[in-house]
Amino acid sequence: MLGYRRNRPAEGFWFVPGGRVGKDERLVDALGRIVRRELGDQVPLAGWLPSGVYEHFYEDNFAGEPGVSTYYVVLAHRLCLVGADPVVMPDDQHEALRWFPVAELLGRDDVHPYTKAYFRGGTA
Repeated sequence: MLGYRRNRPAEGFWFVPGGRVGKDERLVDALGRIVRRELGDQVPLAGWLPSGVYEHFYEDNFAGEPGVSTYYVVLAHRLCLVGADPVVMPDDQHEALRWFPVAELLGRDDVHPYTKAYFRGGTA
């Protein structure tokens, strides 16, 4: 599942859904909150598996402040779904949401290099 980003960073690219972990929030609770907010009720909360830790460096930031870069530590997770892909509706951060076959997303120029790294199992 990738979302076409409307906002910084990674604006104008297909990117994996995600979010921040709040202060005093357990990782399992953050994952559930993010799944519900970004993917909706059709995507299960159970069965998610950790799939690596990644670093993201951006020259811009979500607020558009000049000269302010962004650094994220990403705790990537994956979910294996059997059967039909759940229907997911875009939110204010995404122009569209779409399920992609891995081979297709790896070959596209409009999929962000950090997203491709998750599916290659390495760095961008």
